[in-house]
Amino acid sequence: MSEFMGKNGFNWFVGVVEDRADPKNLGRLRVRCLGYHTEDLLRLPTADLPWSHVMNPITSAAVSGLGQSPLGAVEGSWVVGFFQDGADAQMPIIIGTLPGVPSELPTKISSEGGQFAGNGFQDYLNATYPKYKDETDVNRLAVNDLDLPHSTLTIRKADRTTSMGRADFNEVQAFMGNIVVPEGITLPADDGTQFNEPNIPYDAEYPYNHVYESEGGHIREMDDTKGAERIHERHASGTGYEIHPDGTKVTRVKKDNYDLTTGDHYVHIKGNQSTTVDGGIRLFVNADGSTDDQNYTIEVGNNANVNIQVNKGNVNVVTTEGDINLKSGRNINMETNGFRLQAQTVDIAVSGQWTETTKNKTENTTTHTMKSKTTALEGTTAVDIDGGRIDLN
Repeated sequence: MSEFMGKNGFNWFVGVVEDRADPKNLGRLRVRCLGYHTEDLLRLPTADLPWSHVMNPITSAAVSGLGQSPLGAVEGSWVVGFFQDGADAQMPIIIGTLPGVPSELPTKISSEGGQFAGNGFQDYLNATYPKYKDETDVNRLAVNDLDLPHSTLTIRKADRTTSMGRADFNEVQAFMGNIVVPEGITLPADDGTQFNEPNIPYDAEYPYNHVYESEGGHIREMDDTKGAERIHERHASGTGYEIHPDGTKVTRVKKDNYDLTTGDHYVHIKGNQSTTVDGGIRLFVNADGSTDDQNYTIEVGNNANVNIQVNKGNVNVVTTEGDINLKSGRNINMETNGFRLQAQTVDIAVSGQWTETTKNKTENTTTHTMKSKTTALEGTTAVDIDGGRIDLN
């Protein structure tokens, strides 16, 4: 061990990873080394290759689960390293991987009687890597070859959502008779134009897009291409987010989304908000009922309206215990085909004038009935009753 850790020089090696199923879960790899090991699997099976420790970067603590572990080499990866024990070549340490342009794809070899007959220096067990022949090992998203687009880029473009509707409010013209507003009132329309998901801003230029892709298809991009700077993270399912060069952020969730906050939640939007829900919405405030002051408060600033439109259905407001209070600084205007009120008592206090006009549009006749056990009419100055005929019983 006189040459331990390169005391008297290093014995370097270059080789191909053939096994990473480390029984000790240390991230070790079995590597077939050029010039040290034969390619013949019968003469030197993979199981007889020594386990190689993998050197971690200084950014990885590599202790008690801290840092990145295991590192990313797979069967078929070319690696470079040295032997701790020098010429004995039984204690290899890997210091890095070597990308290239594969000239051949791996050939799967099946076991016969527990042995593999064929050549090593390849991913012969799975025949998975390398995936591409005569193509650089650098990620396609980093290269941006228009003839060889990354599959996820094609999927993302196909998934882009367009023509999403927004809330619409139709113009309302209500005739209020000749009492308060002779000409009626008009509520202006608020048209909700459709909106589209922004175009995908991918326009990477080699070598400025720094890409990490896992075996399962999870992707992280840090794109420093001038004028097209982006951050993009994507789960293999398609869930992910992308930050555009101008700071726009697009988030896509392919299934359910849960947002849980144990403290307070504050949202400040300086512009407008448009929310389109194809299904329904349920909102539960003060769900545990533990306090009395957890209110649902909506305040609308000056020169703005609260518009609610139900295209087909009812507007239901129910309080099981408590009052429903309405207060208007001006008028409360209602127009409806029918008005029904059922109450145990009705109290109406009018500080000014009370006027009722009943009109039948087709016959110019109608009946206005007041019926109760006791009906009292009282005027401090006068009570006027006028009719073509007055019946008193």
